[in-house]
This record gives sequence, structure tokens and C-alpha cells, in this order.
Amino acid sequence: MRKFPRFGRRGTQSRKTVTFGDAAEVTTSKVWAVVSLGGLLVLWWYITRGPEPILDEKTFPSPVVIWDAFVEWWQDGYRRTSAWEHASASLSRVLKGMVIGTVIGIPVGFAMGLSRIMRGIFDPIVELFRPIPPLALLPLFIMWFGIGEESKVNLLVWASVWVMIIAARSGVLGVSGSKVHAAYSLGANKWQILRYVIMPNALPEVFTGVRVALGVSWGTLIAAELIGAEKGLGTTIYIASRFFRMDIVFVNIIIIGVIGAAMEMIMRFLEARLIPWR
Repeated sequence: MRKFPRFGRRGTQSRKTVTFGDAAEVTTSKVWAVVSLGGLLVLWWYITRGPEPILDEKTFPSPVVIWDAFVEWWQDGYRRTSAWEHASASLSRVLKGMVIGTVIGIPVGFAMGLSRIMRGIFDPIVELFRPIPPLALLPLFIMWFGIGEESKVNLLVWASVWVMIIAARSGVLGVSGSKVHAAYSLGANKWQILRYVIMPNALPEVFTGVRVALGVSWGTLIAAELIGAEKGLGTTIYIASRFFRMDIVFVNIIIIGVIGAAMEMIMRFLEARLIPWR
């Protein structure tokens, strides 16, 4: 008899999100998104510039002040560096770290999910190093790789690779064994099963891992840029805070949020194209 890979136990029926109605009919309302953002801005204005302000604008700038600071930052840059150079430097570091971490993490995670031997080899390593906060290693990375780009990118690789390994491993182990058996019964070989059964069914977990890794990478990057970086959103936040330019600090924080939201929209678009059955 042909031996089948061991996978996690999951029903043969596809999972369905339970909501107030059919999950397929639940879509994000653009109107409510605009209303929620508008309500947030109104609340923000009220607590900073309302009849009885709750917060001091010097420490918590109002939307009007932040908009003026954004225009200044975008037109004149900050510390002889344009806004685009600051934003692109941070985005470039995140993407480099994510790409390298993903290229390493997904194959290792797949190998751990498919093979008990590989799982036995890598599990202790993953569980030992995964809990270590990336920022705890920042001094070591600076000593090993210097204060330039290499130390920052390698730190982001460290931050993302463990997330991608766990996500890929979970995706493979979550594949229904009945699907693998059905593919074997139809004459598929191991490579065909990997290509047409395991990889498509593991993609949802992989996409979830990418989302989590992006968030971890941004948090790690901003802290890493506080040391030895001439350009970057984290550098701007640090320098602006030293001169008590809270408006510039808030501008860069919001820019990070906007970039993160844009990356999330791209991920949703790719997920809809690559996993249409989800």
C-alpha cells in the first residue's frame, strides 16, 4: 500500500465563516468605512480643539495641525531629506526583509509539515529562537553587520522568518487527509499532490502569516531605525520627538499606518485572485 503523508484532521467540507447571514454575502461597506473615519476625525478634533479641550495640542496635535505639518513635511522634507526618500527607505527595508524571510520560511515550513524528520530537526530550533524579541538582538546585529542597511535588513529577516515558518507549517498540517487520498486514488504522484493539493490549501495560512509578519516587521523597523539610520520614518520620528515636533511625529505615524493599510489591500487583492474559493 502507498503511504500517505500525515496531515491534521479536518473535515472534508470546507469551513465557512459564521456571521449574521451568509458569509459570501458579507462585504465591507465603503459608506461605513467613511463614516467610521469621519467619526474618528470629529472625535479627534473635539478632544483637541473643542469647546473644552481634553488634551494639549502641544503633545497631541489636532487634525488641522497635523495636516499643516504633513504639507510642510511633503514639500520641504525633513533634515535635508525629502518625504519620499524617508518613506521609500523604510518601505524598501521592510520589503527586503519580508522577501528574504518568506523565501527562507515557506520552504522550511513546508518541509516541516510534510516530513516528521524535518519537523524533528527544525522544531527545537524554531521554538528556541521564535520567542526572542528581534529588538533584543539589535545590539548584536549592529556589532556583527555594522550600523548600515545590512543590520536592519537582517533584523527584519529574523523578525519575519519565524512567522512564515509557523504559518507554512500550519498550512500544510491543516490540509485534509481525504483530499490527499482522493488525489492518490486518481493517480497523482507526490509532486502533483504538492502542486495541486497541498500548496493551494496551505495558501490561506501563508497569507495570514505574511500579514502578521508585515506588522512585526514594521514594528521592528521603526525601532531599528532609531540607531544609525540617516533616512527612514523611524529616524524622522526619533529626531522630531527630540525637538518636540509632535506634529511631525504624528505625521510619520499616520504615514506608516497608510502604507500598512495599502499593503493590506494589496494582500487582499492577491488573496482574492489566488484563493478564489476562500
